[in-house]
Amino acid sequence: MKRILVVVTRRIGDVLLSTPLIRSLRHAFPESEIDVLVFEGTEGILMGNPDVNHVILINHRLKFGKHLAFLAKLWRRYDLAVSLIPGDRPTLYACIAGKKSIGLLIDSKEQSWKKKLLSRWVPFDNLNTHTVSMNLAIAKALGIEPCHEVVISWKPEDAVPAFDFDQPYAVLHVYPMYAYKMWKKEAWIELAQWLDRKGLRIVLTGGSNEAEVRYIADLLPRFPENTIDLSGRLSLGGVAHLLSHARAYVGPDTAVTHMAAASGIPTVALFGPSNPVKWGPWPKGYMGENPYHLRGTQKVGNVILLQGTEDCVPCMEEGCERNINSESACLQNLPAFDAISALEELMQ
Repeated sequence: MKRILVVVTRRIGDVLLSTPLIRSLRHAFPESEIDVLVFEGTEGILMGNPDVNHVILINHRLKFGKHLAFLAKLWRRYDLAVSLIPGDRPTLYACIAGKKSIGLLIDSKEQSWKKKLLSRWVPFDNLNTHTVSMNLAIAKALGIEPCHEVVISWKPEDAVPAFDFDQPYAVLHVYPMYAYKMWKKEAWIELAQWLDRKGLRIVLTGGSNEAEVRYIADLLPRFPENTIDLSGRLSLGGVAHLLSHARAYVGPDTAVTHMAAASGIPTVALFGPSNPVKWGPWPKGYMGENPYHLRGTQKVGNVILLQGTEDCVPCMEEGCERNINSESACLQNLPAFDAISALEELMQ
């Protein structure tokens, strides 16, 4: 096992939740070179990770000819290749790259052809198993000790510049990628005002896309005057560094919420239609299989997963109108009082 490749060609959250398996491989094979293959734009979550030697990037819209050239460079380059995504391309990448290969696959007749591509496969459960636990099933199949730590990391150049870490602050991530994970503005304002009365400065994180900039610009005049808006100004490593010094965090079902939970700070995760069994933020130090049940607000370690109370929750759909641009009533109806109560409980 001189060279190992882990394939996680999906979103930032998927890449972050692969780090427990990567750490498991690092502990089992300390002298090995471990590379990770990810989509362009998701690599920032691995910057500074001490378990990773190289991050290999691929564009998910790569044209056919360039794709073939990319695959040729991967050919049998690794002693072991691991695919954590049960799709066609990730499985093919593992097959081509590894002298031996293992991956997660859906156990169905339609997907049976993929089993022939891999040296070994593990049944993929998309409903009743947490993503961390699902990835660690690979460790168990390899006969190595699983490590349950979600690893957040940063490089020295990612450190937040000219920031007063001595003044206590709470981080709010107010804008998810999709509208169906959105909380209402009035609730964010009420929460921010409560945090201000508790002596905590508000720090906002987020991206730089136009819709997000407009959303935060609309909120800021109604937030406490000393609120710091760092949205669009930090790398993912910078966000990790910021979270590591925070007193508390509140956010929706996003990668940043997973980062907050992994940092060990009091974390309130706002969940509506998403499946908490599979996607609930992994609490710092948790060593079990699935931290959360399907229904209900739950406290596990440093995390309170705050769930909507409608009978349909979690519907596991993209909003009430079943598209990524529609809102979810379960989140829109979730009162700020519930998040405030959860924070009070965690911060005691």
